[in-house]
Amino acid sequence: MRRTRFALVAVSFAFLSHSAAAQAGQADANRPVAGGGITVPGWTGQVDPRDVTAGQTINNTKLTKDGDALHVVTGPAAAFWNPANTASGNYTVKATFTEPKYMNLNDHPHPYGIMIAGNDLGTPQQTYLYCAAYGNGNFIVRGFGPDPFQMGRRAPNPAVHTAAGPGQPVTQEIAISVKGDKVECAINGTVVGSYDKAELVGAGKLKSTDGVYGIRFAHNTEGSVTGLTVTKP
Repeated sequence: MRRTRFALVAVSFAFLSHSAAAQAGQADANRPVAGGGITVPGWTGQVDPRDVTAGQTINNTKLTKDGDALHVVTGPAAAFWNPANTASGNYTVKATFTEPKYMNLNDHPHPYGIMIAGNDLGTPQQTYLYCAAYGNGNFIVRGFGPDPFQMGRRAPNPAVHTAAGPGQPVTQEIAISVKGDKVECAINGTVVGSYDKAELVGAGKLKSTDGVYGIRFAHNTEGSVTGLTVTKP
């Protein structure tokens, strides 16, 4: 009898654990954006390959213009760009990102940031690199080549601003620079990641550090972007 009760308890616990995990996964599922699509002239975008496989499209996100700011709301994670925005050689791409209400569309932090070195964008062969900040003080550097490759796992850095709490605003100034044989990501004026170009370019990684630049937002995230510019040394 004791063994039977123990087995029943174990089964019940396993079922409850599975249900809780399932509910957590459902709570963080992509939430298509009502009235989605891109209305900024010249701009386009692409959701992540796994989301394409799941039937998601860029119309499940929204990119609009509000004065001088780009306003982004995502269901699936996506990169956005204007094909006319290209950079080559040595350059720095920078912008200011504001999350007006931290975690308003999710129950944990999601990142947003600069994308560079875009080639074959919008195709299965696309390659690009991005550096993104989270509103909890973390950052990540990651590439698509066309399979994702990680340059820096999600990690804390004191340079990354932290929101006062859910629903509160947080702003990050993010820049990616290509300088000779180095690629650097700086957040709020501090270099948080530095990589040899040889680590980034090659089979299964970037085709080049030359290419289109733009922005990237993780899924279920809302924010605005101002001052997206490229400068040469």
